[in-house]
Amino acid sequence: MRLPDPALVVLVGASGAGKSTWAAARYRAEEVVSSDALRGVLGSGPHDLDASTDAFAVLETIVAARLGRRLTTVVDTLGIDATKRRAWLDAARACGLPAVAVLLDTPDAECRRRNATRDRPVPAPVLAGQLRSVRDVRPLLDAEGWDLVVAVAAGDVTAPPVPEAAPRSRADRTSSLGLRSVLQVSRFPWGEDPLAWLTDVARAADEAGFAGLALMDHLIQVPQVGRAWDPVPEPWVALGAIAAAGTGLELGTLCTPVTFRPAGVTAKAAATLSALTGGRAFVGVGAGWFEREHAAYGIPFPPARERLDDLERAVVTMKALWAAGTKAYDDHGVVLPETTSYPRPSRPIPVVVGGSGERRTLRVAAEHGDACNLRTTDEAELARLVGVLHAHCDEVGRDRSEVAVTVLDLPVVGADRDDVWARVETLRGRTPAATYAARTHAATVAGHRDRWARLAGLGVSTIFIATPDLGGPDDVLALRGLNA
Repeated sequence: MRLPDPALVVLVGASGAGKSTWAAARYRAEEVVSSDALRGVLGSGPHDLDASTDAFAVLETIVAARLGRRLTTVVDTLGIDATKRRAWLDAARACGLPAVAVLLDTPDAECRRRNATRDRPVPAPVLAGQLRSVRDVRPLLDAEGWDLVVAVAAGDVTAPPVPEAAPRSRADRTSSLGLRSVLQVSRFPWGEDPLAWLTDVARAADEAGFAGLALMDHLIQVPQVGRAWDPVPEPWVALGAIAAAGTGLELGTLCTPVTFRPAGVTAKAAATLSALTGGRAFVGVGAGWFEREHAAYGIPFPPARERLDDLERAVVTMKALWAAGTKAYDDHGVVLPETTSYPRPSRPIPVVVGGSGERRTLRVAAEHGDACNLRTTDEAELARLVGVLHAHCDEVGRDRSEVAVTVLDLPVVGADRDDVWARVETLRGRTPAATYAARTHAATVAGHRDRWARLAGLGVSTIFIATPDLGGPDDVLALRGLNA
């Protein structure tokens, strides 16, 4: 069972129950507020009872400060004082954090055995009183209103082993979660050899089990990713270079604004890429949003309504040019005197419509696209948008299964909990750590796989993943566990 995070976690158990061991196996040292550890700081050692009053005063200050910043806080004390428990629970509620009580259900005999091995054992009568209190505490916890009460047996104190991922044997690179993942490269710290960097990243993505690789289509680096003077390559040129790297990756853009090029030119580029890769091309397309780059390059930036009209016509135009034959086309507001476009794509080219506009964008995806692409923010909101897409499919008479749901995920991924938070601290800038961690779903690979499993349950079939600190091929290889 994975506990909510961030959260207040209050440990409940007698001396020797294994509370500190359980916490150390699952949380960073900075997240655990231990009365014993504070006695060691404020007194002569962790068992200096004379320092208890000072230790608990500091403990309360730390707990209040961490909860106020919405940071995971693990309270490592006996936890048998109902008044203190309720105060911590109320504090978590006031901060909007889930509250979890973890009951260490260790046999009395084992607690006594462990206690006897300590340099300064708890006196037997005191320990006996603790054990009696712990036996009576479960119904109290159930009545106190905790979001979750977890009983931990003696054998479950240490961290559970991470299960080995099932081997990936499907040719389409679908993971054991039923998902395909595409690496979206949005930043390009390529140094002195751009081509080598691009091809090395692509080969690493191939080795790490990604189904594809997508490039952003921007003329100036967007502020959400980097500085305006950071390099951003023209994507169709760069994808042509990557195609020569000899990978099995699907290649395409996410997303090409319809304002940048006539739809027919984009269709030609994608068809050429398809021919060069044996049919491994896709096109992500959107209405465009970054007005600054349009002005800088002398490209018109029409109002949103016109751009959405252009988005629909662009998808229709591309599919008409990719179709068999060279006949004229006149439908859905698109008039082409001929559809002479060679080379033809080696296989049908999927069109992924990017954006979450409920009235127009998702309707374009439902009526003309092969997939939509949404942002992974709140899962409830994602489920609602999938419902909107499906309603549009029903309205236009298209089978829901014909329009795949894909998401753009921008996560912080770390090797372990300490690494995750080190990355959060490096990347967050002036944003509060808890806010940034929540926005980026900061977690280990195992944590992201749990989240991705929930996304699959909402109907998501493909995840486009763009990590905010991708620096090169080693960072890509570190993500391989996501695709298992």
